[in-house]
This record gives sequence, structure tokens and C-alpha cells, in this order.
Amino acid sequence: MIMAATLMVVLDSTIANVALPHIQSSLSATTESVSWVLTSYILASAIAMPATGFLSDLLGRRRLFTGAIIGFTASSIACGLAASLPLMVAARIVQGMCGACLVPMSQAIMYDINPPHKHVQAMTIWGMVIMVGPVAGPVLGGWLTDNFDWRWVFFINVPIGIGAAVGSWVMLTNDAKVKRNFDLFGFVLLALGLSAMQLLLDRGVTLDWFDALEIWIELAVAISAFWVFIIHIATHEDAILPRALFADRNFLAALLATTIIGGILIAGAALVAPMMQRLLGYPVLLAGLLTAPRGAGTMIGMLIAGRASNLIDPRITILTGILLLVVSLWMMTGFELGMDQSLVILSGTIQGLGLGLVVLPLNLLALATLPAVLRTEAASLYSLARSIGGSVAISVMTALIASNTQTSHADLGTHVTTTSAPFLTVGLLERAGFQGAQVMQFIDAEINRQAIMIAYIDDYWVMMWAAIFIIPLVAILKGRKSGEPMPMPDGH
Repeated sequence: MIMAATLMVVLDSTIANVALPHIQSSLSATTESVSWVLTSYILASAIAMPATGFLSDLLGRRRLFTGAIIGFTASSIACGLAASLPLMVAARIVQGMCGACLVPMSQAIMYDINPPHKHVQAMTIWGMVIMVGPVAGPVLGGWLTDNFDWRWVFFINVPIGIGAAVGSWVMLTNDAKVKRNFDLFGFVLLALGLSAMQLLLDRGVTLDWFDALEIWIELAVAISAFWVFIIHIATHEDAILPRALFADRNFLAALLATTIIGGILIAGAALVAPMMQRLLGYPVLLAGLLTAPRGAGTMIGMLIAGRASNLIDPRITILTGILLLVVSLWMMTGFELGMDQSLVILSGTIQGLGLGLVVLPLNLLALATLPAVLRTEAASLYSLARSIGGSVAISVMTALIASNTQTSHADLGTHVTTTSAPFLTVGLLERAGFQGAQVMQFIDAEINRQAIMIAYIDDYWVMMWAAIFIIPLVAILKGRKSGEPMPMPDGH
């Protein structure tokens, strides 16, 4: 029941990836605007996540967990019935807000219902679902879109949600409600800053960035909100994020690392499947299936990391995983329009293995040096950072694709002239029986395909350098002594 609800939530962060071209066509959206189907969900989840602890104390665990499942299921129905992009985005926002409560609560529940000697095993299972869900999403989404309709990508949540809601209400205890103060001012500042930042990233391409007044306003709001939020955290005793968290080097280094890892995980899954459909002509289901090796590699990596957690310094495991990530992304910079499936499968498997080796030990080291009273807030902030990383990465990668496609198209077009290609002269085309306009349209379409492929490759280069940036952070992390058990976070 618990893991079914968790899997439902994490699947929805990427399950719509392969269906995006169909959603775009059905809802008459642009390539840039349809990305909000993904980013609105992730952003809403990131904004709502810090309030989970307060809501759990206010309503009780059973009421909040069951209510969040019901809300998630209802909003899934709304997504499937949406007749326009604004309605779809609104439903996805509700989905993200409900899902934000389910993920951290499921971690706490899994920790509470297992005895201490099974905590590593329980967290390994929970972590595998968190990691494999976003990778498995495109496979399931591709199958549903190919065999039924893109709307079933959302309707599939209904039977799962009903079963999980009934099970959670029956199995969870009706814990007592606890009165506590909520830092509403800090929460509003954080939500305002995140929303303004996301709008800036998503609207920048459409509005030609800083040529538009809207972008300047959103930049000013984001900077102002984050600046006041930092001051609020530093000076307020009951702030939504305790300032003692930021005095711990392990937590800070892991926080930055997981933000980048979250971006690679979510954006990596969001890029590959649409690329194979758009440029290589793969059907929806096959495009989704070709992302499955990434999930298999992640599962293997998580199992290895779990077994090795008490045998070797976890920093060695993390460094090995990062190097595998770098290698896989370097391989992806070799993608081309004429390639077969082998490079996609191999690079995906290596990338999944690297992600699996990084995430579990990084999660545990992040909380290892914190006092127990801070670990709940630390876990929430850690999950928030991963969500923000995914949301920002999708927006940035989408913006880079749009921008670099235009630049590459212009560069490639300058080489197509009557000098470099004499057959383009009107007289020769007419004597050969071709219509000049049709031939030029065909050539322009091919140049556009090449330009889009170059833009995707540029994205993979950016992600590779981002992975390299994580390596120095490993040196900042404090490991553990030989034979010392791996510390586990409190789930309360």
C-alpha cells in the first residue's frame, strides 16, 4: 500500500514524457509551453513539500496520507479529461501538491514499521522505488499511449489510488494531532521565489529573455524573495528551515550534489524518449522501452550500494557512481540521426548504474552528522532540493534545445548554397522535373532535424559537465570509520 502510493507519485514525474508530442497535438500547445505538463507537477511538489511535517502534525498521519492519495487520484482524472493546456497544468499542480505529502511520509512510515536491523534494507527498497519510478515512467507511458490513448497515462492512477487510499485508511494508525506553529511567512517567500524562478526559465525562450519586461519582473521577484528568505532563516528562531542545518558541511555538500543529481535523473529521462520519437521516428512504446535499461541499471546500482554500505567508505561508492554518470553522458554526446539502438541501451544502462551507486550512500551521508532533532527538516529539504533540481533542469534543457536549434539551423543553412550544392539552381531543378519550392522545403526540414540533434547533444554536454562538478563535493563529505555501521535518518 505504502510503496504503491509512492510509486504512483514518482511515476507521474516522467510518465507523460513520451506522450508529450501527443498531448501537444491534442491540446494545440507549442513545444515550449507543453513542457509545463512536466515542470508544473515538479514545481508544485517542491513548493508543497516543506509543509508536509506541519500538515501531518495538524491532521494526523492517516488523514493526511489518505487525503493526499484521494486528491492525487482525483487530479489524475482531471488531467485525463483536460481539454486545454491551462486545465491540464492546473490539474498537474494539484497532483504535485498532493504527491509532495506522499513521498516524505512514505519514507517515515517505512522507517517506523521496520525494526532497526532492517532499516538499511527498508530504505534501499524505498530508494529503489524513488529512483526507478522516473525511469520506468516513459516505458509505461509509451505502452499506454501506443495501445490506448495518452489520457490513459493519467487514468491508470485511478485503480491504484483507490486501492492505496482504502489500504492506508485501514492499516495506518489514527495518531493524535499535535499543535505547532507554522512559518507561513517563510513558506510564502519560498513558494514565491520558486514560482518566479520557474516562470523566468520557462517563459524566457518565448519572450526572448531580457528583451521582455516580464522576465525582468520575474527575475526581480525571484531574487528579492530568496534574499528575504535567507535573511528570515538566519534571524527567525522558528523558521521553516532551521539555520543549524546549514552549519553542517556534510549536509550542505550533499544538498548541492542531490540538486544536480535530481536534474540529471529527471531531465535525462525527459529528453531521451521524446528525442527518439521526434528525430529517429521510433514509435511511442519502443521509445519508452529503450529507457528501461536505465531503470534496470539503477536497481542494480542501488542493490550494490546497499550491500557495500557497511563494507567500504561510502564516498568511494559515490565517486564510482559519478564517474559512471560522466562516462554515460559522454557516450550520449555521440548520438546521431543514423545510430541504432545499441548506444541508447548501453549509455542508459551505465547511467542507471551510476545513479544507483550515488543516491543511497549520498542520502545517508547527508544526514549522518546531523543531530536527531534536525533530521526530519533535513530530509524534507533534501527532497525539496532534488525536486527543484529536476524542475530547473527540465526548463533549462528545454530552453537550450529551443535556442541552440535556432543557432545551429542558421549555421547549417549558410553552407547550403548553389555553390556547395549546384543542383539547387532553379533551371536544373525544373529540367529534372522537380518543383524548386518542394525541394527547398525538404532540405530545410532535414537541416532542422540536424539542428535539433545538435541541440540535444549540447544538452548532454551540459549535463556531463554538471556531473563532473559533483566530484569535488565528494571530498567535502565526511566519511565513516572502518567497520562503523552506516547511519540512518530518523523517519519521524
